[in-house]
Order: sequence, then structure tokens, then C-alpha cells
Amino acid sequence: MITKLSIRGYKSIEDQEVSLDKINILIGGNGIGKTNFISVFELMRSLYDRNLQAYVLKKGGANRLLYMGKKKTQQIIIDLEFERGGFRNRFMVDLSESQDSLIISETKTAFFNKVWHYQKCDSNKVEASISSDKAGQAYYVSDLMRQFRVFHFHDAGDSSPMKGKSNIDDNITLSRDGSNIASYLFYLQERHPKAFKRIEMAVQSVSPFFAGFALAPDRLNPQVIQLEWKQHGVDDLYFNAYQLSDGTLRFICLATLLLQPNPPKTIIIDEPELGLHPMAINKLSAMIKKASEYSQIIVSTQSVSLVDNFEAEDILVVDMKEQASIFKRLKNEQLSVWLEDYSLGEVWEKNLIGGQPF
Repeated sequence: MITKLSIRGYKSIEDQEVSLDKINILIGGNGIGKTNFISVFELMRSLYDRNLQAYVLKKGGANRLLYMGKKKTQQIIIDLEFERGGFRNRFMVDLSESQDSLIISETKTAFFNKVWHYQKCDSNKVEASISSDKAGQAYYVSDLMRQFRVFHFHDAGDSSPMKGKSNIDDNITLSRDGSNIASYLFYLQERHPKAFKRIEMAVQSVSPFFAGFALAPDRLNPQVIQLEWKQHGVDDLYFNAYQLSDGTLRFICLATLLLQPNPPKTIIIDEPELGLHPMAINKLSAMIKKASEYSQIIVSTQSVSLVDNFEAEDILVVDMKEQASIFKRLKNEQLSVWLEDYSLGEVWEKNLIGGQPF
């Protein structure tokens, strides 16, 4: 589990140290820094995948990633602290601006045994070697970073990859954009029927018209599969993803992510409540809590209904102070008087804990 994340010089985050727990729900106004915090994990995953240069280019160059631009900031420094099985490890990276890209000035790993013991991995490189380093403490850090995935199921329009056909063998993990949802669900149906049934029942609980999935390889091309489903009262016709509402399609992906039998150790989701009915948001909250028994959950949200389902200690409030994002974890005892009369979401709405767009 990630216990601490220190960020310096990245986007709207000038210098912050954030302690993380099993459940971490980020709340705050638009443009405050929630998505920037989430995107740190995308940046770290690009390092692991040896894809840093492509990531920087895709994001518009280093100037867009550096706090207040390269005239103000020339370095991004990130320090991740992990704990697993009673052992503490760290991964540190120092990125420097060069010709509107980022180069790796240094990466280090560390383990704690009375004091921190450091090991240098990279110096003055364009891509990191952490994913291929199998020696010593780097191996443990690499294994944790390998499971960093930021999930975005926002695109549910007609051109959404979730609605198209996917290769039936693309079923090792659920993709970050849900593009292989059909093939992954088919794999669960065939190999993990109990987990598949739990997902199906979760969808049925928020979509009363939904009678279940109808998953099978394409009859003309058995190497591909498309998401198909059955409707109550219609026995002789199957429907595909184009006949699902955007919210239902997103909920199917969220239920699959959170109820799968072997979830990632770290699950990161940006605004999962998008397009969901309040009842579906309550169900989503219950699934997040259940998934937190096996995975660390990091979620950004604008939903009062979702916040109402969690304890104050689960909430990280994001605000802006002197043109920089700041992060604060709530505490129940500090809000106990207010929580006697109001829900946590109502306390947020009344601007008693911050996280507002003004």
C-alpha cells in the first residue's frame, strides 16, 4: 500500500506531502488539483513502462507539466513510500526540463531498517529502468508500481471503445478505458463464474430492465466479441452496448473493476460518479468499500451523494492557496458536532470543510 506521496513542482502542486490510507476520496472544486494528483500516477506508470517521452509529448510538453511553467520551475520531484508485509520501501524520481521535455536526473529506491538505505537506479536518462531491475529493493518497488492504473470510463458515446468489438484474447486485465470490457467479462464468465454473477447482480440492482449478459464470440469471427445483454420481457432478442445508457455502461465497467476476483493492488478512478443515478452512486460506494479490503482505492469526485457514504477519515480535501494545490485529510473528531445534525456531504456543501471552487 502507498502510505505517503510527496510531490514537488508538478502542475498545480508546488510542494505537498500527502499521507494515504486504504480509502482516499479526493473532493474539491473544478481546477483545484484533484485530477492533477490523480495524473501523478499516470506519470509514474509511464516511467515504469519506459514511456516517459511519449507521455510528455502527449501532454503538450514539459512546460505544461511543470508548476507555473518552466520559467518558474525546472524540476519535478516525486517520492512514493510503500508498505507491504511490515516492510517499508520508497521510490524517488527527479525529472528535469530539457528542450521542453523531461529527462531523468535521478531515480532511487530505498528500504527502511532503523534508517533508510538508498540505492541509485538511473542517472541522466530519457527512460527509467525500474521495470527491468530485478535486484534487491528495486524488485519490490517495481512490483508495486506495475499495478498502478488510472481508470477513466468517461467516453461512453457512439465512438466509445467500450461499445466496439474487442479481441477475445485481450482478457488478462481490464483496460484503463474499458475497451476490452466484453472480452474480460467473457473470461470471467468462463473462468470465474461466481465473480461474474456478482457483477451481473450489481448491474441488475441499479438497472431493473437488465436481465443479464449474453456473451459469446462473434459467430462469423470467433476471435472478436462485443458486449451484448438481455432485457426483461424480451426473450428472443439480444441488445448490444449501443442500447445501454451512458451511465449503465460506465457502471458495468466500474462493477467489473471493483468486483473482479483479482483486482489491482492500487485502483485509481477519476470521477466515477459521472452519469450515475444517486442509487447507483450508493451501490458504487458499497463496492468501493468492499474492494478496499483487497486494494488501495484513490478516487476523485464531485459527488455529494458519494461522499455521504464514507467516513470523514476517508476524505482528502483539495483546495488552492497562493496559486498552489493543498491537500488535507479530514478527522471525525473535528466534525463531530456538525455530523450530529448533518451528513458529511451536507457539511461539504455548507463549506465547513473547504473543497469549494471559491
